[in-house]
Amino acid sequence: MARTPFGAKGTETTGGSTFSMPSAPASSSSSPGGLTAFIDQGSEFEGKLSFKDTVRIDGRFRGEISSENTLIVGESGEIEANIQSKVVAISGTVVGNVKADSKVVVHKTGRIEGNVETKTLVVEEGATIEGEIKMGKAAGSLKAIPGGGKSEGSGPPAK
Repeated sequence: MARTPFGAKGTETTGGSTFSMPSAPASSSSSPGGLTAFIDQGSEFEGKLSFKDTVRIDGRFRGEISSENTLIVGESGEIEANIQSKVVAISGTVVGNVKADSKVVVHKTGRIEGNVETKTLVVEEGATIEGEIKMGKAAGSLKAIPGGGKSEGSGPPAK
């Protein structure tokens, strides 16, 4: 079940239908970038999810995700989607490509099966990435090797 505080804004699609979260009034005291929605453990959604602030997913989601701010995938989160966001923090599992304008953080319990493209990548020890990694304009494509092996770069080293 998605929980949305009053005054949050965004759009979600479930089961083929789209719904919009209410807009915050101009005088709202909610801070920009605050948690807009929460998909709890045990919930399952399918479709397109787009939002302006921060969304945390601890349930299952299949489809497409686009954000103007931050997506948080909790430890129990299971995502099968291509993701486009400013910041993506992953503690659960993502199967699909992740593109973040600013930063991707993969915590020790996090797993990505897909390509990652971002300016900054933070990977904690124990995290898994199976796919290609592209960072910054100067970086080439890196291939992640399962099991923590060395990666081979096809471009100049990142600075």
